[in-house]
This record gives sequence, structure tokens and C-alpha cells, in this order.
Amino acid sequence: MHHHLILRVVAKLLLPFILLYALYVQWHGDYGPGGGFQAGVIFAVGFILYALVYGVDALVRVVPRGVLVGAMAVGLLLYAGTGVVSLFLGLDYLDYSRLAHDPVHGQEWGILLVELGVGIAVAAAMTAIFVAFATREPDIDDEDW
Repeated sequence: MHHHLILRVVAKLLLPFILLYALYVQWHGDYGPGGGFQAGVIFAVGFILYALVYGVDALVRVVPRGVLVGAMAVGLLLYAGTGVVSLFLGLDYLDYSRLAHDPVHGQEWGILLVELGVGIAVAAAMTAIFVAFATREPDIDDEDW
């Protein structure tokens, strides 16, 4: 176990910066490159790094599968719900101009909500895909060879 000490320390030091960078990409996506998808992938990379260093079981203890499924649903509902609210306000789907006191601020709020939904859904989906593949039993045993 001691032979992984440096890797564990470096991972613990890097993880907060990876997650912080994901948040930066998420919130900066309105004004420059980035947004929900990229931030979600970067966030998932932080969780995957944790699983690679500490084990998939440790990741599943930190983020249970039910939480991942719930986060995927919340992200999807946030994205789709923003569009449905636009429909109820008499606009086209994902037309955000009436979400605030003026159309410009409504567009900003709408994009923030949609990108947040995408970020949450992508981070949860990518992490869930990794966990599903990492915990999968092999199809061929060594005895079959």
C-alpha cells in the first residue's frame, strides 16, 4: 500500500484544482469557450481520477450509483424544464427572453440554467459509464484460454 503514497498525495492535491477548473469552465461558458458539456467531462475526470487512484469501490462510496442516476435525471429535467417554462410563457421552446425583467437578462438566465443542466447530466453520465465498465465482470475467464 505504501508504494502508492506519492500517487495518492498528488491526486489529493490535483483533485480540488480539477473540480475548480470544471466550475470555471461551467460558469465561463456564457462568455467564452466552454460550457456545460466540457465542464461535465472535466468534473467526471476528477471522479475518475479518484477511482483510478483509490479504487472504484471508494468512488461508489463517495458517489453512490443512485446519486449518479438522480443527477442525470436532475440535469435532464433542468435542461428540459427551462424549455418547458418558455413554452408556458408563450414563447418557443428554449426561448429565454421572458425569464427575467428584460430579454437580455432572460437569455443569460436561460443559458446558465441549460448549461448547468447539461453539465450535471454529462458529469453524472460519464462517471456512471466509467463505474459500469470498471465494475463489469469479464466475459472470458482465464480458464477458457
